[in-house]
Amino acid sequence: MSGRVRLMEFSSALLATTAMAVPAMAQQAAPPADSDVIVVTAQRREERLQDVPISINALGQAKLEQANAKALDDYAKLLPSVSIQSFGPSQAQVFFRGVATGSGGPPLHIGPLPTSSTYVDEIPVTTIGGMVDVHLYDVARIEALAGPQGTLFGASSLSGTLRIITNRPELGKTTGSIDLQVNKFGKGDFGGSAEGYINLPISDNAALRVVGFYDRTGGYIDNIPGSRTFTLDDGDDDTELTVRNTDKPGLVENDYNDVETWGGRAALRVDLDDNWTVTPQFLYQSQIAHGGFFYDPTKGYLNVTDYLPSRNKDRWWQAALTIQGKLSDWDITYSGGYFERKVDNIADYSYYSVAYDSYTYVDDNGVTQFGKATYFPDGNGGFIDPTQTSHQFDKYTKHTQEIRVNSPTDKPFRLAAGMFLQVQTDKIGADYQTVGISQIPTPDWIAPFGNTDTVFLTRVKRKDRDYAMFTQAEYDIVPSVTLIAGIRGYTAHNSIYGFSGTNSAGNLDPANCFPTNMPDVPCANVHKKQVETGVIWRGGLKWQVSPDVMLYGTVSRGYRPGGNNRRPGVNPFKSDKLDNFELGWKTHFGRIYFNGAAFYQKWRDLQFGLVPVGQNGVTNTYNAGDARIYGVEGDLSARFGGLSLSASATYVDAQLTSDFCEVDPVTKNIVCTPGVPPAAAKGTRLPIMPRFKGSATARYEWPLGATTAFVQGSVTHQGGTRTFLTDADFAAVGPTRPFTTADFSIGAHWDSWRIEAFIQNAFSSHGALGRNTICATEICGAYARTYPTKPQFFGLKLGYDFE
Repeated sequence: MSGRVRLMEFSSALLATTAMAVPAMAQQAAPPADSDVIVVTAQRREERLQDVPISINALGQAKLEQANAKALDDYAKLLPSVSIQSFGPSQAQVFFRGVATGSGGPPLHIGPLPTSSTYVDEIPVTTIGGMVDVHLYDVARIEALAGPQGTLFGASSLSGTLRIITNRPELGKTTGSIDLQVNKFGKGDFGGSAEGYINLPISDNAALRVVGFYDRTGGYIDNIPGSRTFTLDDGDDDTELTVRNTDKPGLVENDYNDVETWGGRAALRVDLDDNWTVTPQFLYQSQIAHGGFFYDPTKGYLNVTDYLPSRNKDRWWQAALTIQGKLSDWDITYSGGYFERKVDNIADYSYYSVAYDSYTYVDDNGVTQFGKATYFPDGNGGFIDPTQTSHQFDKYTKHTQEIRVNSPTDKPFRLAAGMFLQVQTDKIGADYQTVGISQIPTPDWIAPFGNTDTVFLTRVKRKDRDYAMFTQAEYDIVPSVTLIAGIRGYTAHNSIYGFSGTNSAGNLDPANCFPTNMPDVPCANVHKKQVETGVIWRGGLKWQVSPDVMLYGTVSRGYRPGGNNRRPGVNPFKSDKLDNFELGWKTHFGRIYFNGAAFYQKWRDLQFGLVPVGQNGVTNTYNAGDARIYGVEGDLSARFGGLSLSASATYVDAQLTSDFCEVDPVTKNIVCTPGVPPAAAKGTRLPIMPRFKGSATARYEWPLGATTAFVQGSVTHQGGTRTFLTDADFAAVGPTRPFTTADFSIGAHWDSWRIEAFIQNAFSSHGALGRNTICATEICGAYARTYPTKPQFFGLKLGYDFE
């Protein structure tokens, strides 16, 4: 691609303009005198981290800057309770404390909602298909709240909540930063970024903050020359078809998975009087990721042989409004937002063609040929190229509103209460295409509704509505002991409507496919609704043993709404619930902090996406049974003069406590049949989350003439994982192995200037964050690929602050 040339031009311009440079995360103001103090809003009000009786990891602005964290992969490794399942930038899901099932494949459109929620400030941005990968710049902190947060944060906070808190406009100050970076993967391509923000006072009671960024990340995976021979199942060893990726100009390329991300944020703060503040905010981000982010171990580390181009376009925007004020001595907060996201994904789906290399058709004599390995005859004695493309396109919307009140915090009885509304939609489109297939002797299921070269088509509208009322109260039994209780009542509606399938007579039968007013599909074979109501709760006790020691106990429940399956005879899936029992501590001795928690979780009716055998790759979602999770997590930090030390770790043991029975081959529903082995037996380890994950960082700063210099080193370790829940899928794909990475940086800052050189994964660890397949493992399991941890990556950051 032309990205390498463009990036080299960009890098030259960057180095030529270092007269206005600063570090990668903008600095909006000097930290407080006690910079160890972190203030969070995890309980919907400002509190010191050490005073909050829940398990929470907070990565402040300085920590994010020092780790060069710009995207999910960068900061997830710093959060020990968090694991991710990713197919590349903006194609990931986040899990806390092992609450994951590893359904496989990219996030599902018509399937379960995520088990965790992601917020930008007060507004959730998790979509039906997963989270957006927010580019981090001018961010005050990230809060990772482990365990069910459903009382205050609602649906999809089953396992935890991730909050990205941005810097807000400041009154009476003109400040800004310009941050530049050039970087390179060790054996891969160059990259770089240009970012900046400015804070402008408009009047005595109003200020505007504007952020902009452009980031190009170079590629590191090579699409190498290769060929694929399709052997026809006609009994003749001499009939075969060979396809070469070198026959397609520009397809074979080194470092083919580059990413471009650009966007910005604008926030306005208006103080109406001493008590009321209005803050509208607008965010926009656009990203295009070329190629794929998995490599094929059979082709060598970071190599693949793809036969069609792949790319993922992801554009989203959010408009939000926050109003904060007081009525008497009660705090009132309203937050509302509208979010829209468009995703357009193209992927090489050829491995599906490898397995499904024949179809049923009517020959020239009018005889139906069932499963004859015709391999796409072109009508002239030859065969067309069966290489297949998956083209998926979605338009997500999310409308949220919340209003809540908080009583005065200086009273022995404190109350937070509110109402929440959320409506989210997904207009789902998917085309699985083989070029030229419409021109061959036509099987009856090709080209639904005249869509040329389409084998399988989906046009479905999904809508999820959530309504809730909640309250949480605290009462100081004595000054050092606080009782906590919360409750949330909810109603969840889910509906799907549209067409999904082939052009078969069964799919188009008027008895199964009803007329619609949708312009691209004349009839719908999917029309389902589901409504659920329920109550979740939280109870706890906080004991302030001394000013430096706090102990707490929490019992809480989280939930995730149920939903529908597109197959007509497959039952809907109901909500799953997670009960959490947790004992924690937060301690502070001088400059040493040690926080931690031990927990036990019961996961009931866990939702799991599975492709039954013989279902043409269509995923159904089932309630797979129950599971339990034990674990302990902790973090330690200390500062001695110029030396700062920090470490965090989590140990998790998660497994099924009941059999996950097999799918009945006739009804395609879960049926426990005597004598039939389960898909996953009681005691099976849950996938995705390693048993152990930890990181440690040491940083030393010292005066060097007129500058302050620093050197930093970090190490992260992650244990191996089970990749899939079911035994058959896991046997086909295999596990990931433990790995360790090391990062280093060195630099200096003086006046308003900073410079830093860094290297990540310095010793080129070949760690794997996951293994997966592009389609159902029964079809594509032999072609499983590996999602690697970021390979060696180094660069230079330069910047300048102004005010």
